[in-house]
Amino acid sequence: MRHVSDATPPPDIPIPEPGRYRHFKGNEYEVLSLARHSEDLSWLVVYRRVAEPDSIWVRPLEMFLEVVERPEGPVQRFTPID
Repeated sequence: MRHVSDATPPPDIPIPEPGRYRHFKGNEYEVLSLARHSEDLSWLVVYRRVAEPDSIWVRPLEMFLEVVERPEGPVQRFTPID
């Protein structure tokens, strides 16, 4: 069984930097941190909607990073805003 550190994500997974991102549907979000699921130790992205800063969300890291199909073609679910 592979040892899993509580604090360090695997080096082969891209990690979103804290900051603002645009969801493919148009809303802006701010990534706050990464977190671990208490049962399966999977990585979660902690973020909030810019327009509603008191609303805190989590999403599995893999889902945060995935590409979604749109009528105009594949797009990133979340794209960093410079």
